[in-house]
Amino acid sequence: MDNAQEDFKDKGVKGLYEHWFLDYASYVILERAVPAMEDGLKPVQRRILHAMKEMDDGRFNKVANIIGQSMQYHPHGDASIGDALVNMGQKDLMVDTQGNWGDVRTGDEAAASRYIEARLSKFAQDVAFNHKTTNWQVSYDGRKQEPVALPMKFPLLLAQGAEGIAVGLSTKILPHNFCELIDAAIKYLKGRKFELYPDFNTGGMIDVTNYNDGKRGGKVRVRAHIEEADKKTLLIKDVPYGVTTTQLIDSILKANDQGKIKIKKVRDNTAAEVEIQVELAPGISPDITTDALYAFTDCEVSISPNACVIVDEKPRFMGAHDLLTASVDHTKELLKKELEIKLRELEEKWHYTSLEKIFFEEKIYKELEKRYDTWDKVLAGIEKAFVPFAPKLKRAITREDILKLTEKPVRRIYKLDIDELDAQLKGINAEIKQVKHDLANLVDFAVAYYENLLKKYGKGRERKTEIRLFEAIQAKQVAIANAKLYVNRADGFIGSGLKKDEFISDCSDLDDIIAFTKAGKMKVVKLADKVFIGKDILHVAVFNKNDERTTYNMIYLDGASGVTYAKRFNVTGVTRDKEYDLTKGDPKSKVLYFSANPNGEAESVAILLSPNSPARNKNLEFFFEELEIKGRNVMGNQVTKYGVKSVKLKEAGKSTLSARKLWYDDTFGRLSLEEKGRYLGSFDTEDRILVVYNDGYYEIASQEPTQRFEPEKVIFIGKFNPEATITAVYLDAEKAQYNVKRFKIETTTLNSKFLFIKEGEGNEVALVTTAESPVVLIQTGKKTDPHVEKIKIAGFVDVMGWRALGNKLVDKKGVTLLWDQRSTKSDDIQAELF
Repeated sequence: MDNAQEDFKDKGVKGLYEHWFLDYASYVILERAVPAMEDGLKPVQRRILHAMKEMDDGRFNKVANIIGQSMQYHPHGDASIGDALVNMGQKDLMVDTQGNWGDVRTGDEAAASRYIEARLSKFAQDVAFNHKTTNWQVSYDGRKQEPVALPMKFPLLLAQGAEGIAVGLSTKILPHNFCELIDAAIKYLKGRKFELYPDFNTGGMIDVTNYNDGKRGGKVRVRAHIEEADKKTLLIKDVPYGVTTTQLIDSILKANDQGKIKIKKVRDNTAAEVEIQVELAPGISPDITTDALYAFTDCEVSISPNACVIVDEKPRFMGAHDLLTASVDHTKELLKKELEIKLRELEEKWHYTSLEKIFFEEKIYKELEKRYDTWDKVLAGIEKAFVPFAPKLKRAITREDILKLTEKPVRRIYKLDIDELDAQLKGINAEIKQVKHDLANLVDFAVAYYENLLKKYGKGRERKTEIRLFEAIQAKQVAIANAKLYVNRADGFIGSGLKKDEFISDCSDLDDIIAFTKAGKMKVVKLADKVFIGKDILHVAVFNKNDERTTYNMIYLDGASGVTYAKRFNVTGVTRDKEYDLTKGDPKSKVLYFSANPNGEAESVAILLSPNSPARNKNLEFFFEELEIKGRNVMGNQVTKYGVKSVKLKEAGKSTLSARKLWYDDTFGRLSLEEKGRYLGSFDTEDRILVVYNDGYYEIASQEPTQRFEPEKVIFIGKFNPEATITAVYLDAEKAQYNVKRFKIETTTLNSKFLFIKEGEGNEVALVTTAESPVVLIQTGKKTDPHVEKIKIAGFVDVMGWRALGNKLVDKKGVTLLWDQRSTKSDDIQAELF
């Protein structure tokens, strides 16, 4: 019975599976996927470098030949060896390359192994090889000796990074900057604190806030640099680590197809440097698109490091600091071992040189001329002749020493210069003294070693990835409105698929939707085609988390007691899809009045009590401003204990909150509460916004942040003042002249456009302002030496109705118009001649 049969008999199938699987897992972890801490290399990388060292003659070798040489040590085929070698070559540290080795930025693969060449870099020669300090083991077929680990005197694992998937665990160590690693090593040796953060050959930006020293649970965010070429074009100048230009472009096109961003065209102009050109669709803000690219595409990626290495033939999870300090300690020990080996060699050299000097200076070589019966007697005679000089030596004379002396050619004896031997001994003594000094001051010696590496190889290896704190981008805030929200109030459904029902607003498929029902229930759900909320929906809108300004005013009947309560509350955060009861919880409770107020408005309502109510006064008035804004769970204040027939709005109220600040993104055409764009001012609840368009229309708009304007047409936007006089200069294309008019806004309808210039093709507004006494400058003649005429508009034309055509100002031909900024505040100047 053979061993396998005996194993099967003893363990059974289950036992064999457990035994063999453990063997396999251990093999994959130790021999394939996870690098060793000592030299920072996986077995295949170590074997490749060892094979290249054997082949090294200073010239480039075909990669195919290197693969063949490496296969003597690595039993896993040429493909894995070739891939590992290309990977090392692309990192441009241990391997010098020649030919087409591919491009990690574009994803282009290297040429076939028979076309490309490689050799060990000078850096690799300096830091990774020393036959005397290498531990060796037999190769897989027993024919060769291979290193257990290369004597690596550099934190290669942190410089190159590593990635591998084993059985039950994985490793992902991010690459770090060459120069910073050496600086950190020197600081550690000097007992000073140091910091280590990843650096990538692909450049880009990195936020290391949550790096966690590269340990499990950490995360870094990596972004590409995006530049604004102009208002319609963005340029992506690099790619995040691990992302190719092809992947990046695909992610942009996917986001565009999903409606998350809106672009016109993407063009890959990558050559020596990465450049991806993104052309924006008309009216799209480059700033918001930049944020959207980071939010929805591979322009920003998150990477989770997981530093796992082999220590004492076991996997161990460590941080970048631990890996660096372990490497420096290991390097220090290797340097110590090299110094000790060098000291022994120098002492041996001093011993033999001293023997040689005595041998010739004291003419002991003449013992060779005496006639001894045997060679052993000759050697014994020489040994005896050395006895008087033994105290001068540092160790006893061996038979091997004497044999070596007798092998000296006779011509060497006659040409020997004793002074030369004295000079050699002097030099050897100086070297011994220096080595002993270095051993006694090993830390200083190690510091000098690292400083020499930095001086010799640090040029051109400066940090490429910019360390920066990234602002938090809320995907919902930068998403294009690619969906529409509808509601079926009676049946209780909301969603984007109810196209036959009541339209509420444009929204994004990333938005959450908040809804309230007559039964006093509230729910926040993700936008979907169709979601059931509850029958008799009172209010539905896009939900903005942490919104402390939107205030809900509600009057409800408590079904248990018959008492009517009023409450004001915010909804800043909820659990999605959870139903919240805003009443006291009785199933017979119902909402009698509900309003949603985006700026904390507090209206007054008229309450009519039931006819059979015993109350004397059946008509009540309730003021919401008397209520404090609290959480959604509050019971509220009692309004009446009598039955209520109806509650109706009596008078719209003012905001009980402080004025809010608004900005306008003049490229995207959207109001902003987050300081994006041009500051418009502080707005109370009743304040409105005046928008003037270049096609001759004006519009009075609300403060609703979700509304959008046409940015390519907007030439004026600001707080609406009903008392302000609007001054506009517009082109009458039919008469080829500019007309001017002054008027006040007389309409009150919100979000409707009104034409205030002469209707006609080609007519357009040139200048508009709300300044009290504007002065227009009319330039004629040559641009280099123009003639300028000033006209005070208030004295030139009277205030007229908004429909009036205005008065002629000047003929169009050869004229340039602009405001005199001394008479018109610069903040108020919205447009010059187009």
